[in-house]
Amino acid sequence: MPIIDNAVYVNGKRTANPESLDITFEVMRERHGMAWIGLYRPEVAEIMAVADEFGLHRLAVEDAIAAHQRPKLERYAEQLFVVLRPARYVDETEKVEFGELHIFLGPDFVVTIRHAESPDLAMVRKRLEGSPELIELGPEAILYGILDQVVDEYVPVVTGLQNDIDEIEDQLFTGDPSVSRRIYSLLREVSEFDRAAKPLVEMIESLKRGSDKYNVDVELQRYLRDVHDHAIRVSDRIESFRSNLQNALTVHSTIVAQQQNEEMRNMTEASLEQNEQVKRISSWGAILFAPSLIAAIYGMNFDDMPELKWQLGYPMALLAMAICSTALFVVFKRQKWL
Repeated sequence: MPIIDNAVYVNGKRTANPESLDITFEVMRERHGMAWIGLYRPEVAEIMAVADEFGLHRLAVEDAIAAHQRPKLERYAEQLFVVLRPARYVDETEKVEFGELHIFLGPDFVVTIRHAESPDLAMVRKRLEGSPELIELGPEAILYGILDQVVDEYVPVVTGLQNDIDEIEDQLFTGDPSVSRRIYSLLREVSEFDRAAKPLVEMIESLKRGSDKYNVDVELQRYLRDVHDHAIRVSDRIESFRSNLQNALTVHSTIVAQQQNEEMRNMTEASLEQNEQVKRISSWGAILFAPSLIAAIYGMNFDDMPELKWQLGYPMALLAMAICSTALFVVFKRQKWL
C-alpha cells in the first residue's frame, strides 16, 4: 500500500498509527476521532477503497483517479475536494517542477493523495502535531497547514525565477544568441507557475467566505488570512516576472533589429563603394577606348582609306585621340564618376 502516513487524532493528539486502512476506519469510529490518511501515487483500487469507506463523491473520485487537474476547490455537501499544484525549483537544471496534490476533507477525516515529491506533508504533520490546539480544530486546520506549506514552497521558486531573470537581463547586451530561447522558456515556466499559484487566492477567499456558514474557528480564519496574504504576494511577483520577461523580449527584439539595420547599412555602404569603383573603372575604360578605336581603324592599312597618305594624318589622328579622351574625361568628371 502506498500509505505514507496514517494516523487517528483525538482532541488534537495522535492516538493511533494503524497498519492498514481497515484498522484506521475501526479506530476512528471507536474513539470518535479524526483520521488523516496520506497516500502517495495510489492505485485505482486503493483510491476506491477510501472512497467507499468515506462516501466520497463520485465526480471528485474520478478527478483524483484521472489526475492532471487544474487547481480548484469543490464542495459536495459536507465534503471538500481540493486540487493543488505545488512547485519546486531545481537548482541543478534551473527548472521549475510542478506536482499535483488532491485533498478530500470530511467532518472527521482528511485524505491526501500526492503525485509528486512536493509538498512536504511530513513537515506539515510535524508542525500541526506540535500544536494540538490547532489540529483539534478539525480537518480545516489540516487544510490550512497544507495550503500554508504549498505557499511557503512557492517562495524558493520565486527566488529561483528572479535569479534567472536577472541573468537574462545581463545576457541581453552580450550578444548571446541563446537568450531569446531562454526568455521563451522562462515565459512558459512563469505562465505555468501562474496557473498553479493564482487560483489559490480565489480558493482561500472562497474558504473565508464560507467560514461563518461552516462554523470555522476564528483563530483558524486568521491563519487563512495570513496564507491569503502570502498567496497574493506570490501572485503579484509572478505578474512582475511576466512583465519583466515581456520587456526583455521587446528589448532583445529591438537589439536584434538594430544589429540587422547596422549590418544592412554596412552592406549598403560596401555596395555603394563598389559602385563607385565600377564607375571609375568604366570611365577610364571609356577614355582609353576612344584612342584605341581610332588607332584600330587607321591601323587596318586599306589603300582606299581617306587621308591615308595625307602628311598631317598622323598628328591629326593623335589630336583626335586626345580630344576624344579629354572630352570623355570632362564628361565623367562632371558626373562625378572620376
